[in-house]
Amino acid sequence: MKFISWNIDSLNAALTGTSDRSELTRDVIKTITDEKPDFIAIQETKLPEGGMNAKQEAAFEEAFPGYAYTCVSSAPPARKGYAGTMMLYRKNLGTIAAVSGGSDGKISLGDGLAAELPVIGAPDTMDSEGRLITLETEDFYFNTVYTPNAGDGLKRLSDRQEWDKCYTEYLKKLDAKKPVIACGDYNCAHEEIDLKNPDTNHNSAGFTDEERAGFSNLLAAGFSDTFRELHPGRGGLYSWWAQRIRQAKANNAGWRIDYFLVSNRLMPKVTRSGMLSSGPRADHCPIVLELDI
Repeated sequence: MKFISWNIDSLNAALTGTSDRSELTRDVIKTITDEKPDFIAIQETKLPEGGMNAKQEAAFEEAFPGYAYTCVSSAPPARKGYAGTMMLYRKNLGTIAAVSGGSDGKISLGDGLAAELPVIGAPDTMDSEGRLITLETEDFYFNTVYTPNAGDGLKRLSDRQEWDKCYTEYLKKLDAKKPVIACGDYNCAHEEIDLKNPDTNHNSAGFTDEERAGFSNLLAAGFSDTFRELHPGRGGLYSWWAQRIRQAKANNAGWRIDYFLVSNRLMPKVTRSGMLSSGPRADHCPIVLELDI
């Protein structure tokens, strides 16, 4: 079974934009669909609370033929057009349910049905920002997350630390019932090997001691970083390059902040975990996971 995760940085721009960057984004979508994944997780959709309009729906069907989807978007009191996540799954996969608020409340999904916003007890407006979706199949839970960034000047670091605790407890509750596959933009380079320039970034959002400790605690709760388990000690492979630094991608001055995690008992079934090429497009590249499941 194959899974792909990607922070798209605006689904609307990808589907209907006319800029050079939009064209590059559509090239990446083609790379993803050529892989023929069973599930696709997308973060930072930036869709309005009501979801896609008719024009976007038509473009979506053309870009992702054969997939159903569910999504959550930022809703008041959070700001509009912010964050947001989406799950796509092959229409022939059988019964899929969306899970909200742990694993007790479930809704059966139809094509394009919006999932409920999961409430994990996160601070500020984080529970209203559309940062989580979890799907349930007969054999496992599949979660995607867009973890809050600590922000410029680390102004949201304390809230981010609370988020990390809440998210860890959320996954633990799921894992107690059946195995978990979790993915997304975790906004954290866990180890020094996970970014090009660790020495100059210890006080940067995504590489503070606090955020790295939060990620360590998540793994210690019973989850494996699939890429690092398969590629111990391997550096130079990243999933994000800053757009605002013109030569970051060309110089491979990147960070690995996108992950596929699995419950420890699933790790022996993992056969592939890595990055897909995003060509010259900076920002995030897609990541891929395959399991013998």
